[in-house]
Amino acid sequence: MTELGAITRRDVVGGIGMGLAAASMPALAATPGRKIGYAIVGLGSYATRQIMPNFVGCEHSRIVALVSGTPAKLEQYGAQYGVPKTHWYNYGNFDRIRDNPDIDAVYIILPNSMHAEYTVRAAQAGKHVMCEKPMAISVAECETMIAACRKAGKKLMIGYRSRFEQYNRLAIELARGGHVGPTQIITAEHGFYARPNQWRLDRPLSGGGSLMDIGIYSLNATRYLTGEEPVEVVASESTDKSDPRFATVEDRINFLLRFPSGVAATCVSSYSSAHNSYRVIGTQGYIDMEPATPYEGHSMRIRKDGQVTQRTLPPAAKTQWAGQLDHLSEAILNGTDVIVPGEEGLADMRVIEAIYRSAREGRAVKVQA
Repeated sequence: MTELGAITRRDVVGGIGMGLAAASMPALAATPGRKIGYAIVGLGSYATRQIMPNFVGCEHSRIVALVSGTPAKLEQYGAQYGVPKTHWYNYGNFDRIRDNPDIDAVYIILPNSMHAEYTVRAAQAGKHVMCEKPMAISVAECETMIAACRKAGKKLMIGYRSRFEQYNRLAIELARGGHVGPTQIITAEHGFYARPNQWRLDRPLSGGGSLMDIGIYSLNATRYLTGEEPVEVVASESTDKSDPRFATVEDRINFLLRFPSGVAATCVSSYSSAHNSYRVIGTQGYIDMEPATPYEGHSMRIRKDGQVTQRTLPPAAKTQWAGQLDHLSEAILNGTDVIVPGEEGLADMRVIEAIYRSAREGRAVKVQA
């Protein structure tokens, strides 16, 4: 989820010009202490409050360049992070990153509708790509992004931060390992009250409403907790069209996912109610996460053999953001795969398109493989 604060469409669009994780890619020349240089593309709230401060905890990643359409932000964050003016770019001259050898990768933290363009341009400039979720606003765009990175021989990773958070990693291990018996049901609910005048409420920029933003956490959780791809969805939308926030996007979508093993997942995505939880229910009990995917303060409870226990983990060595950044950097340095490549974002988008279609047509929809 990209969070750029209450930015307007004009702010984003003004001045804008115009993967596949390759297992066989050679590693970079081994240099002791070498860190991968990132260009941060988009200096909104999520970039400046979450991503950039967490580079301090990285072992293999550093900020070397900034891209923004706002000169004042380039001045402010250039000074804060020691990025020289020679490494400042705007959206019009973005392609000049090709000529900067300090930049190994870009992190695209822009509104959803801009992800595809800047991923393709970054790949064509010879840079690896980290792209925020949702990966794009359509299956076709996702496929274009994967193809561009494959052609350029560059890695494409999607910013699924929860995959690098220790409680979620433990939940995956326990759920897939049958800790409370084979999974039967998953419930996942994510939502918050969306304040007006945000780009996420403007469909041309966001590609949709709550499902494209906070609902993707519910969807992605069901996929990583089961290790399976859903084959069918049934969805319904509830949106108060008299609310000016929802002139072009949806508020709440409830959706049911059916998986090949028989697991059924019931999910909520909302812009008008507060949720952040999931529960994996097996034959012997459940694994409960509430909150499940916040920035901090994760909480896990497990019911097994009739007993409910709180599971508390020691502080992690790295934050989920530092873990995410270093994961791509290590993959670049070592020539290895990433666990959340472009195909992961594509899989989510296939389900999202099926959810929207089901809600629109009022029927069950098969998910395209």
